[in-house]
Amino acid sequence: MQIALYTTPTCEYCKQLKQYLDERKLEYTEHNVAHDLKRADEMSKKSGQFGVPVVDIDGKIIVGFNKGEIDKALES
Repeated sequence: MQIALYTTPTCEYCKQLKQYLDERKLEYTEHNVAHDLKRADEMSKKSGQFGVPVVDIDGKIIVGFNKGEIDKALES
């Protein structure tokens, strides 16, 4: 399973998302879109917006820290 997070350092929901995934002992790749414009562009193309966090779980895009949608994507 591939998990990618698009985050910014000041985003409180991003911090909560990382803590949630860490508690579940899930590995992920984090992209700081505040400093990486290429990743910011990639995120906006995937999600259709610029808000963070954005989670990509095996190609399923979830905008925001939505535990229910994240859990569904992890189970499939």
